[in-house]
Amino acid sequence: MDSTLQLPEADDRSLRLPAHGTTVTAEDLRVRFVLAADLDDTIEVDASQVESVGQAVLQLLVAARNEAAANGQGFRIANPSQAFVNRVNSCRLAAAIGLETGDVL
Repeated sequence: MDSTLQLPEADDRSLRLPAHGTTVTAEDLRVRFVLAADLDDTIEVDASQVESVGQAVLQLLVAARNEAAANGQGFRIANPSQAFVNRVNSCRLAAAIGLETGDVL
């Protein structure tokens, strides 16, 4: 199980969600969101490798998007995996995290 988030390459500022987003990985993710909010105009979250995503990570995504909006920052989910899309839609959180899937909820 991947318990830590990978650090981005020097020229890649996106936040990559881990394959298995759990309560354990949520703390690392929270720190990364704080840093991204301080450094970037738009927070981009790469969800391409997600196989499962838990409640703590979903809560962080909702909170991060709300914070970004309050601060006039962009927030974007990039390359969401089908597992990520399915989980977000089943929790009815697509609008709350800004996931544009084209699916009718």
